Parts: sequence; structure tokens; C-alpha cells
Amino acid sequence: MEEQPNLDDIFRSRDFAALRENLSQLTPRDLAELIGEAPAHEQAVFFRILPRKLAAATFEYLPTEKQSHLLSSMAQSDTAAILNEMSPDDRTMLLEELPAEVTKELLTMLPAEERAIAITLLGYPENSVGRLMTPDYVAVRPDWTVRYVLDYIREHGADSETLSTIYVVDEGGKLIDDLRIRVFLLAPLYKSVLDLMDRRFVALKATDDQEAAVGVFRREDRTALPVTDTTGILIGIVTIDDVLDVAEIEATEDIQKIGGMEALDEPYMRIALGRMVRKRAGWLVILFLGEMLTATAMGFFEEEIKRAVVLALFVPLIISSGGNSGSQAATLVIRALALGEVGVRDWWRVIRREILSGLALGSILGTIGFLRIALWATFTNLYGPHWFLVALTVGTALVGIVLWGTLMGSMLPLILQRLGFDPAASSAPFVATLVDVTGLLIYFSVAALILHGTLL
Repeated sequence: MEEQPNLDDIFRSRDFAALRENLSQLTPRDLAELIGEAPAHEQAVFFRILPRKLAAATFEYLPTEKQSHLLSSMAQSDTAAILNEMSPDDRTMLLEELPAEVTKELLTMLPAEERAIAITLLGYPENSVGRLMTPDYVAVRPDWTVRYVLDYIREHGADSETLSTIYVVDEGGKLIDDLRIRVFLLAPLYKSVLDLMDRRFVALKATDDQEAAVGVFRREDRTALPVTDTTGILIGIVTIDDVLDVAEIEATEDIQKIGGMEALDEPYMRIALGRMVRKRAGWLVILFLGEMLTATAMGFFEEEIKRAVVLALFVPLIISSGGNSGSQAATLVIRALALGEVGVRDWWRVIRREILSGLALGSILGTIGFLRIALWATFTNLYGPHWFLVALTVGTALVGIVLWGTLMGSMLPLILQRLGFDPAASSAPFVATLVDVTGLLIYFSVAALILHGTLL
């Protein structure tokens, strides 16, 4: 990127002609970054002097919070100009984030045709594909020739969101095919659209969930997909840039839930401290109460600990190993569910894999635990004369606890998915807390069997 001009110096000089010239040389993304960092009282001036189309394109790259602030500080005519030039899908994303009264006021600034489009898109359910789509696309008829299609694209394609794909509709507007633009560019001009069609296409429904659309884009490797109503009538398209935004939001929510908290729904640096504390406190309290069961389990084995104090030395090692293995399995399965690699029907395959993984991982940790005790026993008397049985207890318990942790971590997301809940809610901390308690039961049960007649 070329060196950016010093906007503050140009602004202070009041040379707005030079300012307009310098700003017009930048891309909308770079402009949004520059203007977003400018003082609030300067931002509206920058947008006012930009060419209308460039101002609208730049506005779309700003965060919603800055967009809202700018609209409140700009003149009504400037606001109307930007809203009218914005693409329908980006405008919908802005309007649905604003308070209802502000949205109503902004809708009145749009021309009748654009207002009808905005109201239609806002009428679809929240988080539906209908909120993402744009009605700006090129549709052709099957009886048209390639020559006529190319002429039509030259005449009407300027306002289309993308020209990579051309959609074929029948006389009733029903989608019957989609063709890459390269097909028309390489075909003889006298050929008809019908000659080029294969009637193999993938379309989204306007009522489909946005997260489901992410999977379709990933599977089909497309930059745009058509959107139809329940009868198959083509009503818009969704482009990859909007779907990537959805994917980022969904991934962020899942990561935050896996970390043991509610999704923030706002950038970390902009969310109010009180809201962030509330979203984090709920899960922390639940996990804290769950960890209290660990103390209860320890109390249940109080007599065993009194008679074999050495067992208490390995409690942190035991419960952390089970929790870590469970967290690993939960994270892997949650991600596999999100990518569509596994489903609830694959539960038996997942169990088989995790049994083998758990036994292998548990054997590795169990061997290390056994060798550690054996090594220390060679140089110290820390573990007493029955060190071998203590080492065998720890090693065997680790195999069982790691196996149990991997099974619990892999099954909880599938169970939640089957019950209709978000699999990410079986967060790694939740799995770890659950395995901590059950791990103690496994540990002391193994100790009772192996150390019976000696330390116990």
C-alpha cells in the first residue's frame, strides 16, 4: 500500500480540494481505516467531500458502531445519499443493528424502490439467509442467444453484486440453472442459453439459517449462491463476503463457549465491562459449584487418605490428566460437528476411535507416571516400602481416567446436538469439571483394589 497522506495537516489547511483528491486515490478499505481513526468531528466532513459512490463503499467497511455515530452527525441529505448507494445486504446489516425508531427514520430517506427492498430484507427472520441476500444480480431467459446475453450484461450488469455467475429463470421467475460467466464468454454467439444449460445448480432458501449457508458455500466452493423462496422463485443472491462475516461470528461464538462463557456478541475492546463480567460470571459460578463436588469426593475417601497420605500427592496429577484429555476430545468433536465431518449418527464410530485414543494416551501418561515414581523411589524413601504398588496404582488409574475423559469429552457434544442444544456449550471447562469428580472415584477405587492389605 502506498504511503497514506496526512489527513490532519490537509484538514487544518482547509484545502478541501486537495483533501478530496488525496482521499479519492485510496481504496474504500484503506479509507475506512484512515477515517475511522480520525477525530469524530472530522469524520463527517471527510464523508461529505468524498464522491458519493466512494463514500458509500467506504461506509460499508466501517464497524456498525462508527456507522451509527456517523449517521447521527451527518446532514439528512448526506445520510440519504450514502444509504441509497449502499448494497442492500450491507444496508440491511446496518439497519437491523440500529434502534427501531432510528431504522424507521432512515427508511423514510430511501427512494420508494430501495425502501421496498430494505423492508423486504428486514422482514426475514433474524439470522436467516434472507437478511444476507441482495436483489442485485443478472438473470437471463433460456431462449436468449449468447450475443443477446452479453449485450444485456453490458447494459444491466453495472449494478449487479457480482457477474461471476449468471442465473437462468423461466417466464415465471423460477430458477432453472446458473452458469459461470466464462461459459458465455467462450460460447459461439449464435448459441442459445438452453444449449449451454445442464440444469445442475445449488440454491439456498431465504428462510435457511445463515450458519447452514456457510456449510453450503464451503462444500460447493462458490463465490455466490442464488436464493429462492419456497416455490423456487429466484429472489436474490448471497455472496461469499457476507458468508465469511457469518463464519467469523459463528467461530468466535463457539470459541468463547468452548472457553466456558457466553458469547460476547461484541468486540472485546468495545463491550461494556459490566456486560462482559455478567457473561463470564454465569459459567464460572456453575463450574465453581461443580468443583465443589471434587471436595465432596475427597471427603468421601478421607479414611483412605489418612491411611495412605501418599495417595493425596497425586490427586492434582490425576484430575488434571482426565480433564485435559476430556477437553481435547470435546474440542475435536465440537469442531468436527461444526465442519460437518461427523454427525450424531456417527456416535459409535466416534466412541471406537476415542476408546483406542484414550487407551493409547492413558498408557503413555500411565507409563510416565509409573517411571516417575520408580525413579524417585530409587533415590528417596518418599513413597515408602510399597512404592511399586503406589506406582502401579497411579499408572493404572491414569489409563482409566484418560480413557474416561476422552469418552466423556467426545460424547457430550453429540448428546447436546441430539437434544437440540449448541454442542459448544459442552465447553472444555465443563468437561474438565465433570471428569475431575469422576476421576477421583476411579483413582481411589483402583487404589482400594491394588493397595488392599498393604497401605489400605
